[in-house]
Amino acid sequence: MPLSEQEQRLLDEMERSLYNNDSDFVATVGTRRGRPNYTLIVLGVLGALVGIAVIVAGVIFRQPLIGVAGFVLMLAGALFAIAPPQRRGSTHIPAAPSPRSSTSRPTGVGKAHGGGLMDRLNERWDRRQDGDGRH
Repeated sequence: MPLSEQEQRLLDEMERSLYNNDSDFVATVGTRRGRPNYTLIVLGVLGALVGIAVIVAGVIFRQPLIGVAGFVLMLAGALFAIAPPQRRGSTHIPAAPSPRSSTSRPTGVGKAHGGGLMDRLNERWDRRQDGDGRH
């Protein structure tokens, strides 16, 4: 069932508020991970293969320490290959622009200090209950 126009506006407003108030959270949870670095993936896979070879050598020579070192090398190579690429520069995601002009902003108690999403939703609810008619 598609969203009504009012529900879509409310959802857009909540998304803008999330970007404005919690941009660090959005940056850490966002789906954009960047392009994979194939050089790091190849090096990690090669490291894991060398680790497996060292494990086999430890078994052949009956040396548990060599086997443990091979396991550590294999694990490090695998983690290196699957680790997400590090972002360089700022991790701040710019806020989505608000389509409302500054003159159409509702005034209220919470607006003096910026107000949060719940303050704006409560204010809109109160306006609807009073029969103001503005959305």
